[in-house]
Amino acid sequence: MAYRKDSRGRKPEPDEDAYPEFLETVVKINRCAKVHKGGRKFSFSALVVIGDLDGNIGVGFGKANEVPLSVEKGVKDARKNLFKVPIVNDTIPHRVEGRFCSTKVLLLPASPGTGVIAGAAVRAVVEATGIKNILSKTFGSTNSSNVVKAAINGLKQLKTREQAAQLRGVDLG
Repeated sequence: MAYRKDSRGRKPEPDEDAYPEFLETVVKINRCAKVHKGGRKFSFSALVVIGDLDGNIGVGFGKANEVPLSVEKGVKDARKNLFKVPIVNDTIPHRVEGRFCSTKVLLLPASPGTGVIAGAAVRAVVEATGIKNILSKTFGSTNSSNVVKAAINGLKQLKTREQAAQLRGVDLG
């Protein structure tokens, strides 16, 4: 999806009607307390994954003083960060390792009928994408924010056989 940046160098907000129906999954809601003279003031942050179950996925992070507003901001941010994941026979085309900070997520293709074998954060990402058979393992930090970003990093590395052949200038036929 191509965006033209505005005069301030930012991506414009996509139209709500321009997209098909997305599955929204709230991965984590974090409560933060700030102490004032009158007591504690709470704010919330939400990590949200959206996907259309057909290979398009986005992840967003929203912060606000109330939970519904933070989730709404996270969804809006996720719509700005959409990308396409290649899916072959309800699984990923090849083994891939995503990294973010000290978190490493290993994603392996699985045979039909295996299902999604993954932790909660990776499961949210994979199910929103539409992948039905996959194996995964998380190494290092299990902070859900880092795990989601590492899984997204791994999914961005995926290429089909045709895309790899085209990059290398090789004919498959």
